[in-house]
Amino acid sequence: MSDAIKHECGIAMLRLLKPLEYYKEKYGSAFYGVQKMYLLMEKQHNRGQDGAGFASIKLDVKPGQRYISRVRSNHSQPILDVFAQINARINEELAANPAYTDNVALQKENIPYIGEVFLGHVRYGTFGKNSIESVHPFLRQNNWMHRNLIVAGNFNLTNVQELFNSLVELGQHPKELADTVTVMEKIGHFLDDEVADLYQECKQEGYTKQEASPVISDRLNVARILKRASKQWDGGYAMAGMFGHGDAFVFRDPAGIRPAYYYQDDEIAVVASERPVIQTVFNVAFDDVKELTPGSAIIIKKSGNVSVEEIIPPTVNKACSFERIYFSRGSDAEIYEERKELGRLVLPDVLKAIDSDTDNTVFSYIPNTAETSFFGMVEAANDFLNQRKNNEILEKRNVLTEETLKELLSVKIRTEKIAIKDAKLRTFITEDSSRDDLVAHVYDVTYGVIKPQDNLVIIDDSIVRGTTLKMSIIKMMDRLNPKRIVVVSGAPQIRYPDCYGIDMAKLEGLVAFRATHELLKERGMEHIIHNVYNKCKAQEGLPDKEVVNHVTEFYAPFTDQEISDKIAKMLTTSDIKAEVKIIFQTVENLHKACPKNLGDWYFTGDYPTPGGNRVVNRAFINFYEGNDARAY
Repeated sequence: MSDAIKHECGIAMLRLLKPLEYYKEKYGSAFYGVQKMYLLMEKQHNRGQDGAGFASIKLDVKPGQRYISRVRSNHSQPILDVFAQINARINEELAANPAYTDNVALQKENIPYIGEVFLGHVRYGTFGKNSIESVHPFLRQNNWMHRNLIVAGNFNLTNVQELFNSLVELGQHPKELADTVTVMEKIGHFLDDEVADLYQECKQEGYTKQEASPVISDRLNVARILKRASKQWDGGYAMAGMFGHGDAFVFRDPAGIRPAYYYQDDEIAVVASERPVIQTVFNVAFDDVKELTPGSAIIIKKSGNVSVEEIIPPTVNKACSFERIYFSRGSDAEIYEERKELGRLVLPDVLKAIDSDTDNTVFSYIPNTAETSFFGMVEAANDFLNQRKNNEILEKRNVLTEETLKELLSVKIRTEKIAIKDAKLRTFITEDSSRDDLVAHVYDVTYGVIKPQDNLVIIDDSIVRGTTLKMSIIKMMDRLNPKRIVVVSGAPQIRYPDCYGIDMAKLEGLVAFRATHELLKERGMEHIIHNVYNKCKAQEGLPDKEVVNHVTEFYAPFTDQEISDKIAKMLTTSDIKAEVKIIFQTVENLHKACPKNLGDWYFTGDYPTPGGNRVVNRAFINFYEGNDARAY
């Protein structure tokens, strides 16, 4: 994705199901859990650059002993910083107390971060300050062990104000209007209720306060707490939490917008945002890692019992398609094939753009994350070329000589590594006055492989804002003097904001929106802009379930091709000598390539929750009124 956008966070939860002595004996260290958490988080580094956090819980500690440890960082390399702090503390304790070295019981009693239950988070902040206070996990403390709550998640909720107001109505005073805080307080409120009810139950059964504590731990109904807490949630989420006594959960939204995968054996139960992360860290097969069912939670009790329970009935599956296009690691077996298929399916449109002249075309990709789609596109191009060769051989079979046959068979699809990113330059692109010139040099180009009669085809994961294309990539490609530059997007046109995790909150930031706006003005159709605004404005204050996405009417007058052609003109500056064409994947082909991830609201406006329609209408109102604000 040449226009970098911030996106989903990553979560990792690990529960050790054996005593710590078991891991010391089998793996050589009672810090096995900490070591695995480092790997789980580092393997999801692609999901978070802004911050990282880690929390652990020790089971069955004596009163007066610390049982919760937490460390967070918003350092430039947050995961490394988190574990540097952890290692420093562990090594400090071991150096000061040599007796701890081979004594697991003393290690657990005295060294922080060692434990049986772990929660990790890597953060990509969609908005707000990148302060340490914004970094997960969040902690809600209480002297009652059961009422301590640690929460981290990969989520955005669209109705934070509504949830905040409901907490106020319950008599609470949340410290800020933020979805993470609001979610934590919602869960915390019903956790308090559940513990209070269980205590009264124990009291009636004759237990003392001290005797009641382990009974409450055993009877605590995590599923019921989540059902009550999430009743009004609108958004996409994979929510993870731990209670102070040792219960843990990961809960996924009913549309399956945000991903979650889990694995369990007799040693561990683990949950992460991506399947290959678990496969790699624990060396398990693809089929052994399960996808958490939308609307369900995996619940790990203090006893070690693991269950998957439905919290909210699942709706139509709208798993985020950007996970497959870009966000998740391409090492997942399914995602790898899906990305290749995205490249294959777009080739027919590429052939039209180059007049099927593959002999005078060079295929390449930018950035590196588009490489897998590039492989698929080139495979399809080779199939096309082979079919052309077969046809020519059949047509000329009576006149072919050995020399002409050899010449015909020697023709190949030309592929080159055209663009190489110069990462060193990126950090200097800050000052607006010099930004444009610097952006134009973020990539180095390979000279000498393009001829003046050549088409240059470059595939990208997606085209979001178009800024880097206009200021850098197209200019850079034009320096190679091709006849035609064809920029291919593996994703369809991004037309609508996302409100479930991706940082695409403003319509005017999307190049497809800007292009459509220009077309409406050019063709004297400004009345459509005013009509859409009036319809959006008229719905303000309505319940979310009654709100309709009227922004689709903004795009309705034009075909996809008309908008693509306008985007190409907008991104081609006057100094560009080559003809420029831009091709987008179709939504239909996206669904063919990624049949399990049908979430496409940023392309189609088909939002999976009612709050999405309110957000897109608010985004249009903000645009129309010149209000530089987020829509959620």
